[in-house]
Amino acid sequence: MAQSDLDLLTGEEATELLATAVSTAGGELVDWSVRQVDHRPGRSTTVAYRARVRWGEGVEAGRVRTETLGASLGRPGDQQVPGVLTLDDGEHAVAVWRFPGDPALPALATAYDAEAVATLLGDLGVPEVARGPVTLRVRAYRPTRRAVIEASTPGAGVFLKVVRPEKVDDLHARHALLAGAGLPVPKPLGRSADGLLVIAPLSGESMRHAVRDGGAVPSAAEVVTMLDRLPDSVAELPLRTSWSENAGHYASVIGAAMPAEADRARHLAETIATRIAGQRPDEPTHGDLYEAQVMLADGRITGLLDVDSAGPGRRADDLACLVAHIETLSLLRGWDNERLHALALEYAAGFAGQVEPVELSARIGGVLLSLATGPHRVQEADWPLQTSRRLDAVERWLGGVPG
Repeated sequence: MAQSDLDLLTGEEATELLATAVSTAGGELVDWSVRQVDHRPGRSTTVAYRARVRWGEGVEAGRVRTETLGASLGRPGDQQVPGVLTLDDGEHAVAVWRFPGDPALPALATAYDAEAVATLLGDLGVPEVARGPVTLRVRAYRPTRRAVIEASTPGAGVFLKVVRPEKVDDLHARHALLAGAGLPVPKPLGRSADGLLVIAPLSGESMRHAVRDGGAVPSAAEVVTMLDRLPDSVAELPLRTSWSENAGHYASVIGAAMPAEADRARHLAETIATRIAGQRPDEPTHGDLYEAQVMLADGRITGLLDVDSAGPGRRADDLACLVAHIETLSLLRGWDNERLHALALEYAAGFAGQVEPVELSARIGGVLLSLATGPHRVQEADWPLQTSRRLDAVERWLGGVPG
């Protein structure tokens, strides 16, 4: 996708697009900012916006509300969905929508409707949640890809995962497989054909909190023991490309957003690809293991979230993912940088006895390169600087001297 397409959805040109879309819906755009960017060079660009809108009719007349809007380029299927506005200037056709009317996630409208959720949960046999008023809280939203909504009443709660309809059966099967094998993953409670999976909550607190606050965390050996519990049948699931094996893609994303770093990102990706070439992805893996996916109680692992990517891979990728995420946290403002970097080193040292150290460092570099797209994706104020800092970290880990 050309750089001009990225500019169209994130630069000043987006003002007219959003203003037109809001006006068509009966509102007036007050202001807007980019919340999230998913740029796939040569393929598509999808953007989520935070917009303030003044509505002009009905009970909302004159009131300014904060809305989440979405827009996509290069996804012609989005333009065919009812409720999505297509703006075409002859060169670009842009699909624009208002949350929860995501064109690729038809179940999102149901998941964001408290009455509909109460009815759905009753139909699925989860009546203890359906009783009483249901409160909904959006936990995550990646336009056209997925959303997570927490549904709760005073006495119970569940999580609603919204994915593309063709993915829901596979996701349900992964949860059922791992829960049936005794792993502490969310139990699937039901699903709908349009892409909604209902899962039970887990006990404990996110490991992210312990990492942030300096609390007790599991040892490297305990993490490995948890991964050892993955059944061999996970390696028979459909193969998904790992973060490290996608290094070239992430380098292209960085280069498109930040041309000054294009050559460095491409060189790092080539180094990673060379070091992991020929390694067979034939081990059962979680596929996206990092601190926010692990639940703890007093430093002990009590739960494992987001099994969407579970499948065949390399054990080193799971271990590298945890190290790379903690190393990335050590680069964030307001976090205890030295302590977190030391924790990343501690985990890496512990994991090096479980997998080949050269492979581990290469895959740590690969995950770090994927995370280097983050500052631009979420539009941090100084994203170019933060991107460069993350590329520096990739170089250090690939160089074998991450101190």
